[in-house]
Amino acid sequence: MNSIQKKIWTLAAVVLFIMVAIWTTLTYYNQKTQNQYNDILQRYLRLNEVTSASQQTTTALYNYLLTPTEDNLDQLNLSKEKTRKAKIEVIDLRNTENDFTLTNYMNLIDSLVETTDRSLMLQSEKETEDSAKTFTEATRISKYISDMTLTLLDTDLKTYDRFYRGIIEQSAELKKLGVWLLLLITSLLLLFTYWFSLSITRPILKLTQAAKELSRGRFDLQIEVESNDEISFLAKMFDRMRININNLISEIQQKAQLEKELQQNKLLLQESQLRSLQSQINPHFLFNTLNTLSKKAYLEGSEETSDLLVSVADLLRYNLKRLDRSVTLYEEVKVLRQYIEIQRARFTERLQFYSEIDEACLHVQIPGLTLQPIVENAVIHAVEPEENGGAIWFRIVDSGEWVTIEFEDDGPGMTELKIKQILEEHLVETEGHSTGIGFSNVVRRLRLFYGLEDVIGIESGSGRGTKVILKIPKIRGSEKYDKAPDRG
Repeated sequence: MNSIQKKIWTLAAVVLFIMVAIWTTLTYYNQKTQNQYNDILQRYLRLNEVTSASQQTTTALYNYLLTPTEDNLDQLNLSKEKTRKAKIEVIDLRNTENDFTLTNYMNLIDSLVETTDRSLMLQSEKETEDSAKTFTEATRISKYISDMTLTLLDTDLKTYDRFYRGIIEQSAELKKLGVWLLLLITSLLLLFTYWFSLSITRPILKLTQAAKELSRGRFDLQIEVESNDEISFLAKMFDRMRININNLISEIQQKAQLEKELQQNKLLLQESQLRSLQSQINPHFLFNTLNTLSKKAYLEGSEETSDLLVSVADLLRYNLKRLDRSVTLYEEVKVLRQYIEIQRARFTERLQFYSEIDEACLHVQIPGLTLQPIVENAVIHAVEPEENGGAIWFRIVDSGEWVTIEFEDDGPGMTELKIKQILEEHLVETEGHSTGIGFSNVVRRLRLFYGLEDVIGIESGSGRGTKVILKIPKIRGSEKYDKAPDRG
């Protein structure tokens, strides 16, 4: 099976082969031309070296004749040696065009060296006049060498004129060849790329069309892709997924029907249970009965009993409100105090309750039935089990943009595991709450109401009491957004 990876490697190999072929051809012709240029340049440099060496020799001879010192003599010997080496390198420049001229050129170099040696000999024999004449002859020979160098260079230029023109013509032809090769390679690559892209895009387009049909809910159309690579395998898996989804939808529809019937049965059961409870006790009837008993107790002179019944009636009436309705801290504190009065009548001196309330914070909104379940939890676990009872501290503190509400007791405390269960809303509620609302329920409603996870915290430990801290914003997020334009 030809895979997409093989196709990509084939395309890459073709492109690489073409690039290597072009690079090899261009490198070959470029190196060939460069070698030819180097040969010509070496000829010119060698001839120029002869001229330079001959001039340096005459100059060194002149300096020595004027000042016959050891340094000047050493410099003269170096110049002669350089001239001899230049002559040896010139021998390789011989060809049919310059054979005669080059022979005379080499003889002149030998004559210059011999004349220089003769001048030195005459100078050593104190024949100054003859030495000067010999120097003049060496100078003339050096000039002849310079002139003949120009003659040889001119001969080479004429000899290699055809070569220069051939290089120019070859470069022009190479440019034309490069343009045609570029056009040919571009055309071939475009055709090959078009074929290669079609072999991939056609199956993908079919898969895309099949996906659109699936998005429209048509799970009965079979997906067929004619390809011999991984896309064909992908299409088969896609078709299998379509079948699985279709089967899953059928199962979901059946389950939904069963759940609908089960929900209807559950609602009927709840309705029957509710009617049963309502037939046992009507909350409004109980509320009216408590008011009647309160008035009767007041008329009979039992004012404390009357106040207690009023508190129970108000607490019952408050509990009849919907839990999803927000109230102010003022209303919550009022209900909390009524609950404490009821519990004080129950526990007498065993319950000590202390409160510190910042009145400026009582306008803040809070979910209904939030404070009383927390205090009730403290009463159940910190006061009721203890023989001597216990104390509860309740504080409302203004903390800038926040209101801090603290509940603290001196009970046995709770473990880290229980704190974690409460804050993660995993604690199974136990019976005993008069409102039917447990601690975890309060945690859940607070987080939903304010949209904050850290709205509540618990500090406790075994044997050192429990402290519950609520940190609620004075203005909820939605209210703050609505009031923003009023700030000017």
